[in-house]
Amino acid sequence: MTQVSVKNLCEFAARTGSLEFRYTPAPTAEEGITGHITVQNRRPDPYIAEYPLKGECEGIEIAGRVDGYYANQQECFLEEIKTHRGNIERIGPGRRAMHWAQLKVYGALFCLRDKRDEVMLRLTYFEVRREEEVHDDILFSAEELFDYLRQLCRRYALWADSEACHRHARDTALGQLTFPHSDFRTGQRALSETVYKAISTETSLLLQAPTGIGKTVGVLFPAMMAMPSQHLDRLFFLTCRNTGRKLGLEGVGTILAAQHSAPPIRVLELSSREAACDHPDRACHGESCPLAEGFFDRLDAARAEAVQQPILSQQALRDIAGNHGICRYFLALEMARWCDIVIGDVNHYFDQFALLYSLSQQHNWQVVPLVDEAHNLIDRARSMYSIVLSEAETLYTIAKAPAPLRQPLNDLEAAWQALVKPYLDEHCDDTLRRAFFLDTVPEGLNTALYSLIAAITDYLSDHPTAADIQHVLFTALGFLRLADSFGDHSLCTLEFEMTPVDGGRLRGSARLKIDNLIPADHLKDRFIDASSTVLFSATLAPENYHRDLLGMPFNTHFVDIESPFHRRQIDLRLVTDISTRRDHRHRSLAPIGRRLADQYHRQPGNYLVYLSSFSYLGALHDHLASEYPQLRLIQQRSGMTPGEREQFIAEVSDPRPSIGLAVLGGVFSEGIDLPGDQLIGVFVATLGLPPHDELHEVLRERLEQRYGDGYGYTYLYPGMQKVIQAAGRLIRTPEDRGVIELIDDRFRRREVQAMLPRWWWE
Repeated sequence: MTQVSVKNLCEFAARTGSLEFRYTPAPTAEEGITGHITVQNRRPDPYIAEYPLKGECEGIEIAGRVDGYYANQQECFLEEIKTHRGNIERIGPGRRAMHWAQLKVYGALFCLRDKRDEVMLRLTYFEVRREEEVHDDILFSAEELFDYLRQLCRRYALWADSEACHRHARDTALGQLTFPHSDFRTGQRALSETVYKAISTETSLLLQAPTGIGKTVGVLFPAMMAMPSQHLDRLFFLTCRNTGRKLGLEGVGTILAAQHSAPPIRVLELSSREAACDHPDRACHGESCPLAEGFFDRLDAARAEAVQQPILSQQALRDIAGNHGICRYFLALEMARWCDIVIGDVNHYFDQFALLYSLSQQHNWQVVPLVDEAHNLIDRARSMYSIVLSEAETLYTIAKAPAPLRQPLNDLEAAWQALVKPYLDEHCDDTLRRAFFLDTVPEGLNTALYSLIAAITDYLSDHPTAADIQHVLFTALGFLRLADSFGDHSLCTLEFEMTPVDGGRLRGSARLKIDNLIPADHLKDRFIDASSTVLFSATLAPENYHRDLLGMPFNTHFVDIESPFHRRQIDLRLVTDISTRRDHRHRSLAPIGRRLADQYHRQPGNYLVYLSSFSYLGALHDHLASEYPQLRLIQQRSGMTPGEREQFIAEVSDPRPSIGLAVLGGVFSEGIDLPGDQLIGVFVATLGLPPHDELHEVLRERLEQRYGDGYGYTYLYPGMQKVIQAAGRLIRTPEDRGVIELIDDRFRRREVQAMLPRWWWE
């Protein structure tokens, strides 16, 4: 028998009308729980909180817990409690209808179980800040509720039967899956067997495997094979770069195309709202955007068409959404509920508002996230849980703010001045830029931020296209949310830049930052709640670095797949008589220039040179252009457009010999393939270490306290990962040959050399 929760039944079968994504701040999970408890504690005995109800209708078993049940000799009612912030009028008719739908289903289950003729239903809205409640009581007949429940269940049953058939056909096909090529590449079989074993034993995996052995197919194939036996509901192929989505789609496409008959597998590509929005100047509700109007009324037909497509790429979603006049971004979010493999950015599972994680929790899915280029996940996760609040943005907004927002913005500016004043009075001299690390997030701004949020929310209900105001709102909401969860995993910094004004005085403009230092505290539940997680990359050593900072389980396995490449493919040179430290860089230009010119003349071809910064890169470029004008130089510039990036890659790989200059850790130091003669040498003139500034020193101290390896976790391991990734652009196939030259006196250190790939030495 098909089983479904009350919430999931209503979300599928009871939604009608338009999208209603107005800018209404929602309570946090903690505020929601507290709000429910507050209301429940206000009710007299014998009130029962979280009252379980279940029943059967149209061959479907429905179950859930209504927030409250009260019965005595005089009255009886079921209650649903919905928490909110701000004006209750901001709760639109669609959301209210969904709330009543859930309550009516509970009422039907209650009457069905107790054979009642009628029941009183109470819908209560609780404002979490003022702790005020408003409720509506409606008496429903049992027959009216039964009719409503039957209507929902019939609609759901048709889809549930179809999904059950799809699941059976899917698992049957995956059980017969064959490898898409005639044989495995060297190392690819071991990789696939490792992935299959990890998923089968519900173990998380850190998989280090060299580029060029077919990691994408080598990971996807065993994961797909394991889905039937492990009763997996979904695979999430997650990438840290937009280009990785294309590789994921191509990998799945290769596997599916190689089968004798097309397996009934649904694959979805997710993108960001910014990339998928066709009306960026409109708000996501029916009164503003034509693609939001009547969205749920047209969703059924669009969904029915979408499930017939094996691969829902962004282009396929655009076509289907266009056929039905609905938003393709929200169509993709809907299809995430019904697709077997979802390909998207890592933030779709690991971010604090992650869609895929939320759906997995809501539906109790058994999922396996597969994270490509996972060495980037630490930095990406830090950015997900960091934010900046700027006084300059407040001043800018005040200057052009509409009348209803001027007073709350002025109050916020006053709160900024009160926060900054002690530091201006006691700590500042003629220094134009100062930063102070704070033990806690100061609460002085919070009241002003809450008032501003309420004012903006009211304003946006009538002016939904005010993009600048929306940005201020989202920043304020995000800051307060991270402030609520602040701990030793993060750092709060008050920065201000001093500007000279009349009379030699200095005026400050402040920024309050929350920087996440240790993502583990935010991410650990994401790993615990997954059936298994596979993180794979060419650079994941040492294993403790990623396991600790990401919060992976202690029994996570680290496997280093043997490389198919050999020492004879590279001419490895460690140049340890040149220092590339900041103070020595001007002296390094001439010797590095000579080495590059000598190599270029000795063996003409395409070379890439990686340096630590754009300023260092520019200095070397100017030196080479002056001293060796015969060299063909191609220079990476800051802020290059996608077209300029493509042009850079085309120029450094064309048949004319060249020297390309790029920044280590930038867009050209990983994720590009230049096999054969397109690239015959890589020079890395830096150790890649992050700067030894105050922020990184605080990070080092925190990581030393928690893990006992502050220097390695802060400086050495991140730096050497960048070096290895950049050098890895050279050897992409067993036929590639070339020079790898590492330039810096610190490359003579034993702990540095120990981090280089084994096959470079053996």
